[in-house]
Amino acid sequence: MTRQKRSHHKLKRAVAPYLYLSPSLLIVGLLMLLPMVTVIAYSFQNSAVLRRDPSFAGLKHYQAIFDDPVFWASLWHTLYFTCMSVVFHMTIGMVFALMLNSDRINPTLRNVLRVLYILPWLFTAVIIAVIWRLLLEPNGVVNSILMQMGIVGSKIEWFSSPETALHAVTFANIWAGYPLFMVSLLAGLQGIPKDFYEAADIDGARAYQKLIFITIPQLMPIIISISLLDFIWTMQVFPLIWITTGGGPIYATEVLSTYTYKLAFSSYNLSQASASAVVILLISLGLTLFYIRYQRAR
Repeated sequence: MTRQKRSHHKLKRAVAPYLYLSPSLLIVGLLMLLPMVTVIAYSFQNSAVLRRDPSFAGLKHYQAIFDDPVFWASLWHTLYFTCMSVVFHMTIGMVFALMLNSDRINPTLRNVLRVLYILPWLFTAVIIAVIWRLLLEPNGVVNSILMQMGIVGSKIEWFSSPETALHAVTFANIWAGYPLFMVSLLAGLQGIPKDFYEAADIDGARAYQKLIFITIPQLMPIIISISLLDFIWTMQVFPLIWITTGGGPIYATEVLSTYTYKLAFSSYNLSQASASAVVILLISLGLTLFYIRYQRAR
């Protein structure tokens, strides 16, 4: 084989993988990168979309949202909603995973519990929002039970009161999201060698010591990975909040996603909405890069 043919063959081998990937890369470019670049461009324009020849605005729209107290309130609500959801997703998921992995529970009962615990995964965000609106309405089941038990003396407006709305929405999201942790941690538990626990039994370790010094360290890579992913996903939750409270009452449950949506489709301020979307994108990218670096470090 001549040198020219060898170089041609090497070039074909180098280009072939990219040709196979080209349809997927084209779809990603059209559906993700192009809209992303377009939104970034809109954030630097005056009257984006509404005019054929919008003028350059610089950082004006970013300054406008940073001067808006509702933006900072929505950022705080987003952080509270996200952090509380991730912490309780992990805690509840761990408890249920340990329960389903325990030999002390009857196998038949474990199978029944496995089905019950994974039920929230069967429902879409819209159905979950409707279920919790019905359960937490003033004449709903939750208020009836609490009043019969004497815990509360009157009906509580869970989604209509500024004092309880954010906590109620967060609770609904916690219920909807813990199965991800439960299934992941259960798989991790079943992968821990039993030799570790047998050695701990020989040394006289108690249950809580085995949990602290064996189980949690072995599950730590899974916990960190799933927590980072859950944080990124939860930050962008929209349907649950929009259907239950719409960001109200009086901005009590306004999060970055609903804040951006209202700027775009209620106020028709697409330039500021684009700036807000870019801020969300930057936060998500920061977390994503941290997640990628952690995965590479492993």
